[in-house]
Amino acid sequence: MSALFSPLRLADLELANRIVVSPMSQYSAEDGAANDWHLVHYGALANSGAGLMMVEATHVDPESRGTPACLGLYTDAQEQALARVVATCRSVGQSALGLQLNHSGRKASGNVPWAATRGPLTPEQGGWETVAASAIPFGEGFPTPRAATPEDLERIKTAFCDAARRALRIGFDVLEIHGAHGYFLHSFLSPLSNHRTDAYGGSFDNRVRYLIEIVQAVRDVWPAGKPLGMKVSSTDWDDAGWTIDDAVELVRRLKAAGCDYVCMSSGATTATTKVRIGPDYQTRFAQTVKQEVDICTWAVGLIHDPEHAERLIADNWADAVTLARAFLDDPRWAVHAANRLGVEVKRPRTYGRAAPGAWPGAAKPDLAPAGKG
Repeated sequence: MSALFSPLRLADLELANRIVVSPMSQYSAEDGAANDWHLVHYGALANSGAGLMMVEATHVDPESRGTPACLGLYTDAQEQALARVVATCRSVGQSALGLQLNHSGRKASGNVPWAATRGPLTPEQGGWETVAASAIPFGEGFPTPRAATPEDLERIKTAFCDAARRALRIGFDVLEIHGAHGYFLHSFLSPLSNHRTDAYGGSFDNRVRYLIEIVQAVRDVWPAGKPLGMKVSSTDWDDAGWTIDDAVELVRRLKAAGCDYVCMSSGATTATTKVRIGPDYQTRFAQTVKQEVDICTWAVGLIHDPEHAERLIADNWADAVTLARAFLDDPRWAVHAANRLGVEVKRPRTYGRAAPGAWPGAAKPDLAPAGKG
């Protein structure tokens, strides 16, 4: 028996296993709309063997996009384009399908990662004004965002709900809200980025207030039987910022607000944040949350080895693991992990001739050295 390949129930949805393809921005959208790249990319990942495939961070209005090439879900054209991708994944793939909604906040209006000049767009390059909890730049060389007004907060809350309705019409199984990595919602949580003096700033209760309001509003339009989750920052990696103790208390409130799971990440609060990367540098945060709060908890970060992933589940560090670059490197990672762990998994009949025993190459693929990492 494999813990990693055991079923996982989220609300009314049962996943075939505990492997999740993490949301990974492709920076390939056209006016926010998915295209043939997304069709091929997600079509392949839907056949990866993962129990759940999450579609990349998808933005709720034009100003929330991290770059002009980021995916959006705020127009009919975007909805139709993404519906085409989902329909294709359903017809050719086996994974359940999820979508992550995001507002990039003060990290919006940036260049794509492979641009000759990294960082924020200039006005001449088509850059736009950003918005955040407070008028504090993300870092040196970044523009100062405007502090969100009450009107902004209401408008953005409505945008999240409208995007959730579109995701429901498209037919996604799971919806996730991005509340980490220094983006708009996280900018309210962290004392490093929230200097407000109104009901959304100052005390812990005030700083988490807006994020909880977003979750409650989205939960009202996202059916109870469909899982709703949150990407949570475990720590800012700064003694003056957000801590794991803060995160644990937030997760308690997220559960009460209607969240079915949390994915525990960290960092990226400011441009100068230094993350102490090493074995289990983030998975230990998932372990802490799982011990403290009765909620389905996902681990993410430097997970690439099947035995490591198996131990995280078997030793009760997390309920699921989410992998990003491992799937970019090997879109069939989950099938290969099953081969390595000696597990029989469902595979498309067209790929049957590549199953273990059908040819020598499937015996034990060399994915990575065994051990944690």
